[in-house]
Amino acid sequence: MTKLLGVIGDPIAHSLSPLIHNGWLRDMGFDATYEAMHVPRGGFDKALKTLENRDCIGVNVTLPHKGTALHAASDVSETAQTIGAANTLTYLGKNQWRADNSDVPGFVTALGQIDSEMDKVVVLGAGGSARAIVHSLSVIGVSHTILNRTVSKAEDLARDLGRGKANFGPLDQYKEYIDSATILINTTSMGYAGELLDLADGSERLFFDISYGKISAPQLQLASDRGWRVKDGLTMLVAQAAFSFEIWFGEMPDMDDGLRRCHAALEATT
Repeated sequence: MTKLLGVIGDPIAHSLSPLIHNGWLRDMGFDATYEAMHVPRGGFDKALKTLENRDCIGVNVTLPHKGTALHAASDVSETAQTIGAANTLTYLGKNQWRADNSDVPGFVTALGQIDSEMDKVVVLGAGGSARAIVHSLSVIGVSHTILNRTVSKAEDLARDLGRGKANFGPLDQYKEYIDSATILINTTSMGYAGELLDLADGSERLFFDISYGKISAPQLQLASDRGWRVKDGLTMLVAQAAFSFEIWFGEMPDMDDGLRRCHAALEATT
């Protein structure tokens, strides 16, 4: 019988996860299908109960349910527990779920080579995605600064996950902080509102926006025009998906194929 996988979120219609995972499932010969599952806030526990009766292997979890997913699991990985959020659930049977967080290895893979002694990172935003990123940077041992509109949230994140490597400050002073940064990571929702960061000369420093497609395109173009090396969030999306796939099937899929499918899908909509 065909097994079920999926991604739970609200909104979810825009998700590229079904495209990524169903491609891998076909290529690797697994009898399973991956679906986008629209579940509004407050409906997560009921959705899990439904999935328990549908031959479900597991699900990815996105906004606004990553915290709820953690608390719904009977078995929680150390990383998910530390971050306080889960993006991957595996059904263990008998109404039991295991929670993992593949955003961490996904981010590390997408970021690429980093020098823990020389690099200085500025993270814009202090939401759920920033938590996984700050945790990753702290484990690597890279000095970083978290900037957020609500400074107390940045302070809390630095204290909770910074491991003594994180500073914090106000987002509206970002120009002062990025002068000495070698890497700038944007996790904010500014792109959704059409806002752009006014970046100075990048001198081949890295600007990494975790959004992708039409949302990140104007900001990435501006950054590129001003001399930054740019990277969007597609690589992180595909990488975290691959690590979730490995959790469920014990095999790592081809990330390059997943990335090619995503680029083709986005190009077809432009």
